[in-house]
Amino acid sequence: MDFDQKKLSNTFRNFFASEKSSGILLIICTVVSLSLANSIIGANYLGIWQVHVGGLSVEHWINDALMAVFFLLIGLELERELYNGELSNFKNALLPIFAALGGICVPALIHFGLNSGTPAQAGIGIPMATDIAFALGVLALLGNRVPVSLKVFLTALAVMDDLGAIIIIAVFYTAQLSIAYLMGALAVFGLLIVLNRFFRVMSLVPYLLGGVLMWFLMLKSGVHATIAGILLAFAIPFSAKQDDEKSPSHRLEHFLHKPVAFIILPIFALANTGIVIGSDWAQDLTSTNSLGIIGGLVLGKPLGIMLLSFVAVALGISRLPPDLNWRHIFGAGLLGGIGFTMSIFITNLAFAGNSEIINASKMAILLASLTAGTIGFLWLKLFTKPTE
Repeated sequence: MDFDQKKLSNTFRNFFASEKSSGILLIICTVVSLSLANSIIGANYLGIWQVHVGGLSVEHWINDALMAVFFLLIGLELERELYNGELSNFKNALLPIFAALGGICVPALIHFGLNSGTPAQAGIGIPMATDIAFALGVLALLGNRVPVSLKVFLTALAVMDDLGAIIIIAVFYTAQLSIAYLMGALAVFGLLIVLNRFFRVMSLVPYLLGGVLMWFLMLKSGVHATIAGILLAFAIPFSAKQDDEKSPSHRLEHFLHKPVAFIILPIFALANTGIVIGSDWAQDLTSTNSLGIIGGLVLGKPLGIMLLSFVAVALGISRLPPDLNWRHIFGAGLLGGIGFTMSIFITNLAFAGNSEIINASKMAILLASLTAGTIGFLWLKLFTKPTE
């Protein structure tokens, strides 16, 4: 089934509406956080996030606990795409899958080429991710210049992009591993799968309680605790019937949209974009790590997405939707360079304990995301025609 023959599901419409609004709110929170961090109360503002509660800092609770809920939503969205979204049709799915693969590998190669063998090499995962909220927010500003199929393509691309980032987090950014706790977390996951597949338990309560336990065990295991959110999403019963409001997965995804978009992500932005812009900011932005991040997001993303999309179509593996052309794909590739949330998240893992390089990396991410978003907006504004 082609993109233009499909009607957007209510779930996708709600998702797109919340994401575009969230993007605006994230911009506001980022500006506020930057302003406060560089004001006379900057030290006090940054100190708030380091206050310890229950054995963890506020920042830790946000990045490990609240973001686990964000990852749960990502997992639910990915599950929906796989069952009855664009990724459910193998032929259609291959285009955003190839595009995401290019958007992961080329930025990583750019960063690796500049930082191989240095301590900054750990940042190779930073330019790999795409921020769904910001990318869809820019598309929303373009109105009828954006075909529906481009929104679906970019969403599927960003979800696959995030999946790649999640795998990278699990494999490469794991601290000291505790096999016992990891096995415990996987045992809880297995139990939830049994409740779903064999006993068909449709109440969300046992899954959410099991998810909390799995999160705790994953936190203690050394594997980043947010991975529990993804695992929980795939343990919750899902109905392949489109927009099945009785499906636990559908109900939970619908419930989480607004809290994630308007509470969790803004709090994450406030806690993680308090970047102190010092007198050496220019030197920070010209370091090989910063250049790798900026080059990866601004250049690597569109080149990788465009290149592998073209290869997939040229080899007959996939096809362009009838209402899209290569200008649209390149524009989507440019918007894919808006890393923000996931890039900042990976930065905190890659350079844990090194505040200076984290600060410089975040500055590079913000500059690259702003540049990619602006160029992507202008490209689609100037080189695409309004749809009827």
